[in-house]
Amino acid sequence: MPETSKSTVTVVGGGSSAHVLIPFLSKGGHRVNLMTRRPEQWKKQVSVELRTVDDKTTDTIQGSLNKVSSTPGEVIPEADVIILCMPVHQYHNALHRILPYVDIRKPEVFVGTVYGQAGFNWMCHEVERKLQLANITCFAVGLIPWIARTVQYGSRGVNYGCKKRNIVAVAPANRFDRLNDLVLNDMCYNIHGTGKFLQADSFLSLTLSVDNQIIHPSRCYGLWKGHGGKWATERDVPYFYRDFDALSADILRRLDDDYTKVRDGVRRHFPQRKFPYMLDYLTLERFTHESQNEDIRASFRESKQLGLIKTPCVPLETGEYGLDTQSRFFTDDIPYGLLIAKWLAEQLHVETPMIDEIITWAQKLRGWEFLTEDGKIHVQNAVNKKDKQVSGIPPAYGIKSIEGVLE
Repeated sequence: MPETSKSTVTVVGGGSSAHVLIPFLSKGGHRVNLMTRRPEQWKKQVSVELRTVDDKTTDTIQGSLNKVSSTPGEVIPEADVIILCMPVHQYHNALHRILPYVDIRKPEVFVGTVYGQAGFNWMCHEVERKLQLANITCFAVGLIPWIARTVQYGSRGVNYGCKKRNIVAVAPANRFDRLNDLVLNDMCYNIHGTGKFLQADSFLSLTLSVDNQIIHPSRCYGLWKGHGGKWATERDVPYFYRDFDALSADILRRLDDDYTKVRDGVRRHFPQRKFPYMLDYLTLERFTHESQNEDIRASFRESKQLGLIKTPCVPLETGEYGLDTQSRFFTDDIPYGLLIAKWLAEQLHVETPMIDEIITWAQKLRGWEFLTEDGKIHVQNAVNKKDKQVSGIPPAYGIKSIEGVLE
């Protein structure tokens, strides 16, 4: 590694976050590798435009890729830091694929993700145990630090600013300062001059401080209840955020209320832990953005950054357009979001009527069998189906009781 490089970072996955991380980390003095299923579509130079909410470009950050490969053996062994940029439901399989190639001679390798939904530490520790790795420090960022878009896959992205505060969990916890100095500041603060990272008390704080995993299901369920989940033409499909209606907002409030019961139950069960960043939706939104929003619906409808996002739909045989139940709004946010909260609620003897209602609805559409007729989690069905993991509840990683969910 050149003396001028802080570290070698391997980004795994080619999503919008990767198009931001590669230039940011490259500018920060890191040597950056990329593991992707489509290496042939990536350029050696990757740029990200910094834009205002009015779509004015204020700066362009250029980055260089050292290696690009679909083969873990070519880009993982030299990594000091590995960062996953992919849908949540792919995390576990990705860890099983890449961690066997970690260089065990290195004193420490940081393995993390820019979006900490779904108990990332449970997944990481399970693979560590299986491979008997002793040099892994895992981390997860609570929410994606910035709004990112891909303009041209493999070469050009857009960054619409960042959160004012970012939260990260690290295990072992005493490695936060090292991780922060090495890479976290280069991911946001050193570019934007804001967005420093704060350390969460537990990964569970990230799992239960909810964002996408309640926003997406609430909106999709609201669109289903209000419109039947289908529209005559593509032009008739409401925008996901800009047209956020009162029904969807009410569902989100009720869903967040269920999560609050779970959060309160966790605090009662673990009175020795503080969980300062385990927050309800609006408190989290105000904390991370330093906003003054008091109304859920307004926070979406008035956002210029979110206004152009369309509802995920697919053409139907009838010629109509229907909700895309294969989208990550279903595959990430139900089995790796709501179902985890439901499992925790059962352990804590907490009732979650809105969570139950949405899971029941979604499993009918998707053919899942997560809940029994009496509304309890069918653990075997929720852990695997035909030897394939289908959800992120703790038993999928060998955790049998509430006592095992804390790192």
